[in-house]
Amino acid sequence: MHGEPISQRLRTLVRSLPRTGITLSELIHRVGNDGLLLLTALLTLVFLIPVSIPGVSTVFGAAILLIGLSRLFRRELWIPSRMKHKIIGTRKLRPVLRKALPWLQKIERVSRPNRIGWLVADGPVERINNASIILGAVLLMMPFGMIPFSNTFPAVALLFFAIGLLQRDGVCVLLGYVSNVATIAYFGVLIGGGGLAAREAFVRLTA
Repeated sequence: MHGEPISQRLRTLVRSLPRTGITLSELIHRVGNDGLLLLTALLTLVFLIPVSIPGVSTVFGAAILLIGLSRLFRRELWIPSRMKHKIIGTRKLRPVLRKALPWLQKIERVSRPNRIGWLVADGPVERINNASIILGAVLLMMPFGMIPFSNTFPAVALLFFAIGLLQRDGVCVLLGYVSNVATIAYFGVLIGGGGLAAREAFVRLTA
């Protein structure tokens, strides 16, 4: 299984999901020795398709955040028991993941190992990469879920980081940084626009 493309490994995992639901603990167990980056890639797929599944961004974003922290501090992954045993309904989740897999395959096709090697090197750069995964997870959890692309941009960043680090491809990692910056810029526009709208409404009410 280790020689298979990432998309094929995730496709097999999606096929094996139970019909009704699965806990995060079971999902981590199914990923097994393939590593936390593979799990990160899986958890981002649901946000590549513009379908809202309530509560998923919080649970999946928190899981990716904990994965980033475990990688940054080189600790075993710790998941709070409440989150670990929360059941995620797979009836809606599975079709969304299947629709998102072709997007993963497209990214995977342009990925090449050993490009810009210093960006996937061990040491300080590795810590910066892991901190960037944490940033992407925090952005994914921001309360803008009902606004178009607010989950997609950080999910794309996280997917680039996961593929780049799995494939040792610095170009994908660089695209992850670009996507994180684009997400922050997009959120800045949303917050700025919301502030202007609130100010305009206040002026009209008090006029």
